[in-house]
Amino acid sequence: MGDPEYTAEPRPDCDLCPRLVAFRDDNQQKYPDWFNGAVPSFAPAGGSAQTELLIVGLAPGLQGANKTGRPFTGDWAGDLLYATLLKFGLAQGTYAAMPDDGLELNGAMITNAVRCVPPQNKPIGAEMKNCRPFLKARIDSLPNLKVIVCLGRIAHENTLSALGLRRAEYKFVHCAEHLLSLDARKLTLIDSYHCSRYNTNTGRLTEEMFEDVFRLATSRIGA
Repeated sequence: MGDPEYTAEPRPDCDLCPRLVAFRDDNQQKYPDWFNGAVPSFAPAGGSAQTELLIVGLAPGLQGANKTGRPFTGDWAGDLLYATLLKFGLAQGTYAAMPDDGLELNGAMITNAVRCVPPQNKPIGAEMKNCRPFLKARIDSLPNLKVIVCLGRIAHENTLSALGLRRAEYKFVHCAEHLLSLDARKLTLIDSYHCSRYNTNTGRLTEEMFEDVFRLATSRIGA
């Protein structure tokens, strides 16, 4: 493996996690036309300097971002996420589940705690630890960031760890709001259940509950 380069975006062929590399190589053989790499963040049209809201997911889905190369693009979770962003003015255009659909983000950026697709959508501890410095670098690169929305407990925990904060002090609860104690800046972290098909099918997360999260987030951006 090569030396880690902890920039805001890892190389598509990042080799820090042997299990993920093997899974990626296997998928490359099966699906040579897919992206099959470390998925980059989806930035607003104006670039990183325009980002006031960062949305952090868990990891790319096999037939979603791993296929398309854009976070939450091509699977059910993206259908709900992008519909919600469009409703709250955080995106514009039409979401058609393809990276070239012309959809643009407004003041928001989407990334993942783990950038490569894991088997069974379950990254292991070492993989999360390896990818965490990329998340920290991503957050540090956003000078006008005000709010972070974490989709799911794992994204919540990895974001806290990336920022050097104790997880025990910030309990994960849907639509909870946490004022982060950081030396150099003030950030608000808001939790949401992940917008997965499982959560929506079981009723753990409804569209109304998900919209509550972004209603709170947009109010904090404007505060």
